[in-house]
Amino acid sequence: MPDPKLKNVFEAILKYGHDEDFAPSFDGHFKGTQAPAGSREKLDVMAERVKMGQPLWHDKDRADYSGLTGAVRPRD
Repeated sequence: MPDPKLKNVFEAILKYGHDEDFAPSFDGHFKGTQAPAGSREKLDVMAERVKMGQPLWHDKDRADYSGLTGAVRPRD
């Protein structure tokens, strides 16, 4: 049974030695992001989700790289 006093998965592991019973919280602050996978922005969003005890993935997260442009650096 999940303990509602635990803020995130790290607290659950410290208390119980595992994360099997941890249930992420879905609150008003849990929103999707358009940051592309692998970007610093996406990693920061995911790290914040873990700290807040939220699920790692959101249904509204960007699923592809369409519409993005980036700099192409020539190889040496």
